[in-house]
Amino acid sequence: MVNFINGGVCAAQGFQAAGIHVGVKTHAEWKKDVALIVSDVECAAAAVFTKNVVKAAPIRVDLQHLADGKARAIIANSGNANACAPQGEENAERMCAAAAKAIGCKPEDVIVSSTGVIGQRINVEAIEEGVPALYAALERSDAASDAAGHAIMTTDLVKKEAAVETTVGGKTVRIGGIAKGSGMIHPNMGTMLCFLTTDCAISPAMIKAALLETVGVSFNRISVDGDTSTNDTCCVLANGLAGNETITAKGPDYGAFVEALKALCTELAKRMASDGEGARHLITCTVSGGASEKSAEAIAKSVISSTLTKAAIFGADANWGRVLCAMGYSGEEFDPDKVTVNFASAAGSIQVCAQGRGLDFDEDLAKKILTEHDIEINIALEEGGACCTCWGCDITYDYIKINGDYRT
Repeated sequence: MVNFINGGVCAAQGFQAAGIHVGVKTHAEWKKDVALIVSDVECAAAAVFTKNVVKAAPIRVDLQHLADGKARAIIANSGNANACAPQGEENAERMCAAAAKAIGCKPEDVIVSSTGVIGQRINVEAIEEGVPALYAALERSDAASDAAGHAIMTTDLVKKEAAVETTVGGKTVRIGGIAKGSGMIHPNMGTMLCFLTTDCAISPAMIKAALLETVGVSFNRISVDGDTSTNDTCCVLANGLAGNETITAKGPDYGAFVEALKALCTELAKRMASDGEGARHLITCTVSGGASEKSAEAIAKSVISSTLTKAAIFGADANWGRVLCAMGYSGEEFDPDKVTVNFASAAGSIQVCAQGRGLDFDEDLAKKILTEHDIEINIALEEGGACCTCWGCDITYDYIKINGDYRT
């Protein structure tokens, strides 16, 4: 049984967090711009990163720091991506060193992340000067997780934070997370930034396996705009303070932990899709009757990534032809003459296509359905028994406004 609880990254035993303004964001002095998450003890740690060939400096540093599968803390900033920037890796290491000095650990035990504008030198001096105050602000509280969650936001309109509780090996285990992501979302691993904490006792190899298994069915199934970031990072720290027998292989305990991790990450992923830049609708696309889960996923992701489908949802236009078109270029084989499509929301459900052909339907009801915030596109194939759900959002005029002058 997985239950959602409060606490975010501070929900699990032994974790503290903080978020303050240090000066990376010079245009808004009231906005928090650096976050710190610290475990009382050393953790098993793992992360997945962007598959973009152009990788930000923090990712290159983290790959080295995570080579031993262990970490103690995470420091992250918003306002500057530290990607393709002068002295990028040097400055990322300086952030780790500053955090490590305050915590009393090795710099190699600190994970670093950045998000914001690409190509500009990060104001690492401001971060170094601000770390003592950041460390002093650490707390074990809902408010502390909230502060850290706000400190990693860029164009996000809402903070993404959640936590779950389950039972592993007879012990209560908690997993918490904060995430940011609103634009430049089309992940091939996790998404923009996501930091997860747990008190589960689990080996580095198994936490890595659990994370890879989880991002594949959560963060990898969302898209906002088709852009894979240079900074995508999803990192998890597991400190073992729940007291369960350490998970060292797949089995019932591993399964219980992964079930909870998937529930948490799916919720965070949906919140990212819902908060897409300028978005007014969360789109949930479910493909059933697929030849395989992989095939169903490819088709569903093609639909939620389709600019024309997204535009139709923005206009509350039941233009199901956009859906079939997106399915057709997904690269997957299916019989278009055996496709059924319906749109649904809290306002009702309406079938618009059966056996690959349009139906006479109530346009007024369809518009009412598509005016709701949460929209479902349900697609039935006749290829097999596989099913997959992916999440996206509509595209609006505001997306262009936000990104047209993002740097300046």
